[in-house]
Amino acid sequence: MASSGAAVGVEALEASYGRTKVLSGIDLAIPAGEFVALIGSSGCGKTTLLRAISGFVSPDAGRIRLDGTDITALPPEKRGMTMVFQSYALWPHMTVAQNIAYGLKLRGVGRAESEAKVAAVLELLRLEGYGERKVTALSGGQRQRVALGRALAVDPRVLLLDEPLSNLDAKIRLAMRHELKSLHQRLGLTAIHVTHDQEEAMTMADRIVILDQGRIVQMGAPEAVYRAPNSPFVASFLGADNVLCVHARRQDGGTLFGLDGGVEITVPGLACAEGPCVVHFRSGAVEMAAPEATPGLRLDGRITQASYPGGTYRYEVETAAGRFFVDDSRRAVAGEPVRITIPAADLYVFPRSQTPA
Repeated sequence: MASSGAAVGVEALEASYGRTKVLSGIDLAIPAGEFVALIGSSGCGKTTLLRAISGFVSPDAGRIRLDGTDITALPPEKRGMTMVFQSYALWPHMTVAQNIAYGLKLRGVGRAESEAKVAAVLELLRLEGYGERKVTALSGGQRQRVALGRALAVDPRVLLLDEPLSNLDAKIRLAMRHELKSLHQRLGLTAIHVTHDQEEAMTMADRIVILDQGRIVQMGAPEAVYRAPNSPFVASFLGADNVLCVHARRQDGGTLFGLDGGVEITVPGLACAEGPCVVHFRSGAVEMAAPEATPGLRLDGRITQASYPGGTYRYEVETAAGRFFVDDSRRAVAGEPVRITIPAADLYVFPRSQTPA
């Protein structure tokens, strides 16, 4: 079974629900064969963008193109795309094979060709021997595969995924992430995936697109965006939600942070903007026993809470600059004094003017 992807272009797209604007000037170019994940907070517009691309939402303005052809006015069934929904939307009275063949039947594909295609899809998804079973007799992971198989059977040029893994338990969801990524690599499809799960997006996508209030605020390869968020919103959304307000001033070889109460801390090896700033950092970047030579922000404090979520310990540490969450492999107890260090490379500093009101 072979397929090939198509390039998708979104140009100045706007969409509203009644008087509420949901998408504002979206521009997005997706090369053929790329796996893109759309992520963002609830209500940011990611699902509306996916549904506009698929044809289920009519935009107020802008264009959607497929390999350069304007498809904005085409109905969903004419776009060469298929959607895998969060609910799977399988027919409970049909067998696995009948569900997979449903799109082929609507397209008037002959019986012999349809049976061959279904057999190929069952083999591709490791569902051989399940063709005659009712979908109601399958596990959640198997139903997800059937929904995916129905989408793949018609050889779509673009595969659209609307949070298809969110109803699965954690273990199956983890396995299906890797199965979907493997299928994408084997088939060469262009795929657009909406998810609320940051780890899922980072694991599966070639590129992530982060939306906020109907606009694209950053996009790029997962590691690049994770390591270099371009705003306080993106930093916080990607887990850097420890926040420190400072007044920054450059010094030789580093930066001087002025804190509330007249406290000043020098951070060697850090170059950043000057003036009122917000500093974001991740709990996992903090070290409780860093060598003195480690360049970074050092704060003395005391542990106020300790817990063990698994793998590492999680602490809340109170310092003169505020309370911060720290993940560390070292076991400590509430009340213990500690010195925490955040390496300079893990500090994301933004002018305070970038912080939303």
